[in-house]
Amino acid sequence: MEKITSLQNSRIKNIVKLARSKERKEQNLFLIEGARELSLALKANYEIDSVFVCPDLFERTEYPSVLNNIPENKLYEVSNAVFEKIAYREGSDGLLILGRPQIHTLANLKLSDNPFIIILEAVEKPGNLGAILRTADAARADAVIVCDPATDLYNPNAIRSSVGCLFTVQTAVCSSQEALNYLASKGIKSFAAELRASQWYQNTDFTIPSAIIMGTEADGLTNFWLDNADARIKIPMRGKIDSLNVSVSTAVLTFEAMRQRGF
Repeated sequence: MEKITSLQNSRIKNIVKLARSKERKEQNLFLIEGARELSLALKANYEIDSVFVCPDLFERTEYPSVLNNIPENKLYEVSNAVFEKIAYREGSDGLLILGRPQIHTLANLKLSDNPFIIILEAVEKPGNLGAILRTADAARADAVIVCDPATDLYNPNAIRSSVGCLFTVQTAVCSSQEALNYLASKGIKSFAAELRASQWYQNTDFTIPSAIIMGTEADGLTNFWLDNADARIKIPMRGKIDSLNVSVSTAVLTFEAMRQRGF
């Protein structure tokens, strides 16, 4: 295993560059941090380019066998100082991985007989995207569809906040029109979350094939979804603030759907 101790090493400099979306796209690489996340990526058949290991930190991992399936020529040992340079979260167990992204299309989604889908329009905060993926995994939603995104699925903060659920949840990236056409082709009813809606979410029937449509915190949904969704629904707001964080709102609606479905 090659050892890297210099902060000026070309591989280390390149990892730092990959924090930028442009670099990730140009190099067709993205960052994964953590042994659990690596194990989930491997189960999802992600191609691993290289793995950087800090032995002092890796000693405390709960997944010590995760490197058994990584070829020796893809492993690099790094010093504590080098790992501190490339890590992007606290409490790491000493693994930083470069992976190859997968293609996320609507055609690749495999739905259940009675699907429940989360659709995000123009999501811009990677932390919210990650949190919603985590909710989707917990609720076993069929898929998360990201329409016209302002951030990408492989933003390091999205992967971090999803705790690896990017690798466990079916995802697709497309335009809003493509998503609308997809729902129509599958007979899935769409519910747009909107503050001025007249229909309460808890009075909505989610036992049928359903999709909830979530907008940005700043602007909510565009007229495209407000005009084209089958219904508009809202969450009661009893305080002085008129909205919840979008990831929290998504969780509220998703678990109401799961409650109705008896999950």
